[in-house]
Amino acid sequence: MGESLRTRLERVVFNWYPAYLGTGGRVTHIEDDWSEIRVTLPLSWRTRNVVGTIFGGSLYSAVDPFYMMMLLRRLDDSYVVWDKAASIQFRKPGTETLYATFEISDAEVAAVESALEDSDSVDREYAVDLVDESGTTYATVEKTVHVSTNDEKRA
Repeated sequence: MGESLRTRLERVVFNWYPAYLGTGGRVTHIEDDWSEIRVTLPLSWRTRNVVGTIFGGSLYSAVDPFYMMMLLRRLDDSYVVWDKAASIQFRKPGTETLYATFEISDAEVAAVESALEDSDSVDREYAVDLVDESGTTYATVEKTVHVSTNDEKRA
């Protein structure tokens, strides 16, 4: 599918959004249907900590909003989507540019919708690795995303 003109513009705007700009991360790709997002986090003067590696806050904040945003875009307006919990496991000090790829398949969207046929809300867990060019994992971020029907929000 690829990136459309619309998602390219959304990517540019997102990269200039002050809260995200401060992370040091850069969104490099948003798939047209929001099924995939790619992020780059370089080791730079903005992301370097006192020991010369990528600051842990930059590692987390560069990947923080994406699973929630992807579900917001992939589900229709009859659902409410919120981040509920998060954790990060540091595996190696970040000493070079790191990359993260987020994916939410059509099957996952269907599973969320199916789970909400029998329940007012569901929590889904997702994980993303921050890796170098060779695929070595430097950190893993786990996110719990809460999805409910709009009826729950009104109650």
